[in-house]
Amino acid sequence: MKYVLKRRVSYRANDCSKPLVVHALFTHSGLLLSHLRFLERNRHKSPSWHERNTFAVELLLQYIQAHQSTALSAIELLRYFVNCLCFGTIAADGSDPTSLYWLARRIDDANTLLGHINAYCDYLDEVNGRDLPKLNPWRKATAAEEKMLWCAYYRRSANCFFNYLHQPDKEQMRSVRSVHKLAQPLIQIESVFRFPDEEFGKLLKYGFQRRDGSCDYGSILILLLMHFGGLRLSECFHIFTHDVSIDRLTLASKVKVFHPSAGASPEPMFGNRRQYLISKYRMDPRNAYHRTHTLYSGWKNPLLTNKDYSFTVLFFPESASLLFTQYLQLYLSNRPSGNHPYLICNQTGKPETKKNFLKKYQCALARIGLTAAKHDGLSPHAHRHAYGYRLAEAGFSQFEIQKAMHQKSPESCLVYIKPTDSEVRQKMRDIEL
Repeated sequence: MKYVLKRRVSYRANDCSKPLVVHALFTHSGLLLSHLRFLERNRHKSPSWHERNTFAVELLLQYIQAHQSTALSAIELLRYFVNCLCFGTIAADGSDPTSLYWLARRIDDANTLLGHINAYCDYLDEVNGRDLPKLNPWRKATAAEEKMLWCAYYRRSANCFFNYLHQPDKEQMRSVRSVHKLAQPLIQIESVFRFPDEEFGKLLKYGFQRRDGSCDYGSILILLLMHFGGLRLSECFHIFTHDVSIDRLTLASKVKVFHPSAGASPEPMFGNRRQYLISKYRMDPRNAYHRTHTLYSGWKNPLLTNKDYSFTVLFFPESASLLFTQYLQLYLSNRPSGNHPYLICNQTGKPETKKNFLKKYQCALARIGLTAAKHDGLSPHAHRHAYGYRLAEAGFSQFEIQKAMHQKSPESCLVYIKPTDSEVRQKMRDIEL
């Protein structure tokens, strides 16, 4: 029997709180209640954060069980744990005295897991007092470590809005963890893969066809929002029908994307979208569901530019907003009715799901003779890459591209406008020395 079991539970901190559905950890000693309380305190975090934190603590418990007979201090135990995450536990001859049989992980993955464990341990220190032995205490930083902390602070603050309001904590700059994160190799932004422009027309015209020969206009609207509006796929599933309006003079569509829960309600009697969904449709915001739920759709916290906690989709070229209007009218005239506010729905009238669209996207590529492949630019997110690159080719500045793509940092959009290796090689060939 495994020492650590992970089971999905519904946890209520008190009689007045709303239940939180998360994974709980059980050992031979019973439920790890402190971790469940820690997750409840951080219930505002995303479901993926909850899952990753639970996974990190689960690995640590497994490691502690495998080394319970070893006389190690708490700090040494954590240091060896991080080493096992990075290098694995399997020896060159295939043996593993720990019986864990862990494979080596990427450095960034190991650092993320260590960060989750630090957060949980800090919570335990806060609740239980600081007299107990600490797993990863703070220590005085060396002169070099303190300089690195200041360098990291100034780099973060340079990309922070209203950075003059943020004052550094000098005491915090003089302290580091006893077991700190591992240094990662310095790499430049990886190449991204854009959807090929020469294939988009065929995908739009012939890709999204149903078995009965009718056109899947809902999927085409999602495609246009990604390719000409630069939206992430997950953002398309948070759009209400009320969020789309048409200019009567130009017939151009105006689409707004609201924060799934804090965004303004379509009806003023409700405080926000969370209250609106729960009161009127008995639904949660789609980013609040568990990742395995069919209605789940993520939210990457884009830069919101309107006071109603939303941003406006900026179609490029602008004529794409007229194309969106044409398909929108065709879609609305054939859309089945459903008891929900979302714009895109399936053939039965229920809200369209990310999983279902991905299947239809792969079928659409196959219909025009292509196979879904991220490294060929044949994926939904590749349309966002193509949008950013078109903006750069048209002469938009870095800050203009940042606003159009709703990035919080000007540096974030660099990944979308970076030329590929093949394009750089072609330019080298074109230049005659």
